[in-house]
Amino acid sequence: MFVKKVGIDLGTANTLVCIPKKGIIINEPTVVAISLDDNKILAVGIEAKEMLGRTPETIVASRPMKDGVIADYRITEAMLRYFIGKALGNVRFFRPEVMVSVPAGITSTERRAVIDATMQAGARAAYIIKEPVAAAIGAGIPIAESSGNMVIDIGGGTTEVAVISLGGVVACDSARCAGNKLDQAIAEYIRKKHGLAIGERTAEDIKIKIGSALPLEKEGTMEIKGRDMVAGLPKTISITSNEVTEAMQENLRTIIQVVKNVLQETPPELSADVINKGMVLTGGGGLLKNLDKLMTKITGVPCYVADDALLCVAKGTVIALEHLDSYKRSVLSTK
Repeated sequence: MFVKKVGIDLGTANTLVCIPKKGIIINEPTVVAISLDDNKILAVGIEAKEMLGRTPETIVASRPMKDGVIADYRITEAMLRYFIGKALGNVRFFRPEVMVSVPAGITSTERRAVIDATMQAGARAAYIIKEPVAAAIGAGIPIAESSGNMVIDIGGGTTEVAVISLGGVVACDSARCAGNKLDQAIAEYIRKKHGLAIGERTAEDIKIKIGSALPLEKEGTMEIKGRDMVAGLPKTISITSNEVTEAMQENLRTIIQVVKNVLQETPPELSADVINKGMVLTGGGGLLKNLDKLMTKITGVPCYVADDALLCVAKGTVIALEHLDSYKRSVLSTK
């Protein structure tokens, strides 16, 4: 009766916390700022992201999740404790049950690290669910039926592609290539072509504002500021959306290859279902302009962006936690 349930989408770029009946109550960057002098955590989330690339020597702002898995255990645990505390209030009589989403290609050691960090952060019980399954539940796909549904979840660190039937994953593949890699590719392209060094936040802004997976007839332009690589002085240049498309080509090919791999592994009966229903794009990376059109053009299978694509995984974790009996085949492990 009194047990609180919390669903967490522990992403490389953003962490979302969802509570039954209240919906998404926290959506903050997965960034932690630490003071090196006394090893204390100074800021978490939005406040810490503001510090990225702007800190003095005594402060380090870093992302404790890399490619969808825990890169720094201690910081991840502190971050989870902060988010759970913020979601439920710091005065709690009962420890909550927590469901965390993880990449489909996670190893058992990485999975154990997530469970341990969640328990240490104050959970009474920790459950794990694969991201594509959580994304499918959150997107409102009836995964328990005996027909194939294909989900492409593109986050910050990983691209997860899975065909789900009868509540379980039939074929899946993942690549550690997603939103962050696209940002890096844009920054690298601008450095090589324009001799301008830009930070990761600027690269992300460019991708969101004028990025497109396909070349556009009516090009968008954007002014960006950075440091001139030759003179070492601040400089402003203008870039076009088709330049951004060119910068992302290599990484988009990697993402499409993952989709092709899963389509090749899918049993024929389920392939027929996928062609009828189409593929569903979720995650922040799925919001890249024209990515659905590019997928359809290359694979020949219709592709749609889910409603609230960014929130699908977080919503799915809470729905699975509320209906544990119905989704027990989809939930990986508990403690």
